[in-house]
Amino acid sequence: METLFNTIAQRHNLSLLDFKPLQGGDINSVYYWKCLSGNFVIKLNSATRFPEMFNKEAQGLQLLASSGSFKVPKVITFNTIEEYSYIILQYIIPGTKGSLFWEQFGQSLAQLHQITQDTFGLTHDNYIGSLPQYNNSEKLASEFYINQRLQPQFEMAGQRGYIFKELDVFLTTITSEIPNESPSLIHGDLWNGNYLVSEEGFPALIDPAVCYGPREMDIAMMRLFGGFPSEVFSIYNEVFPLTKNWETRTSLWQLYYLLVHLNLFGAGYLPQVKQIVKQYT
Repeated sequence: METLFNTIAQRHNLSLLDFKPLQGGDINSVYYWKCLSGNFVIKLNSATRFPEMFNKEAQGLQLLASSGSFKVPKVITFNTIEEYSYIILQYIIPGTKGSLFWEQFGQSLAQLHQITQDTFGLTHDNYIGSLPQYNNSEKLASEFYINQRLQPQFEMAGQRGYIFKELDVFLTTITSEIPNESPSLIHGDLWNGNYLVSEEGFPALIDPAVCYGPREMDIAMMRLFGGFPSEVFSIYNEVFPLTKNWETRTSLWQLYYLLVHLNLFGAGYLPQVKQIVKQYT
């Protein structure tokens, strides 16, 4: 690894002094780089298995940064070398949460979600973890969620041998459950491992799976694995109130992320998926 890292560093005129692995590398190998000119994070993966993964990540980070909502690591560069693809990012020096941390998180998320466009989707597809995520343009939130999020995951699950009954009934039922809100710029994978506390004590976001999508998706993902206090959602609602009955729809939006986990990590997530499908069938 040292030889590879020195080659990459020299390519980008960086003097590498030291490196060490960082936590959180379920999908990618992630390392801290100490360099003469500063400190960086480098992420590695297979260039052939996941083409343009880091190009898509760079675009997502830049889109988040352009919103002015959260602190986001700057993209230094991304490229390929041998069988690897890599991205080099600014290293965000970790800090401790300030007294206003969660208040600012809720306000920043509301600010992010108020950025909109005419249609749901994005100019390009990207990734959710290591799975492809599709962003073809759709006019309605229900069409986007069903066509671009749920159906590709259900098809993938079927290829892995997971069978779901009455999917047509389920998809018809949820069409009327999804509020017809305008698209929001969302992080797309907002679990508690994808935020950092900056040196100043404020929230920063990493590892996006962005799109202009239903904003309740971010809220639902935040509630799926925990790690976010109720204060965040209260502050968010003060700034950008959610549509009536949003809490009752949480499991519907969580279905996408549970399907992703089913397809990535296996049958341990199958009971939750089936329970949600049954709930709306």
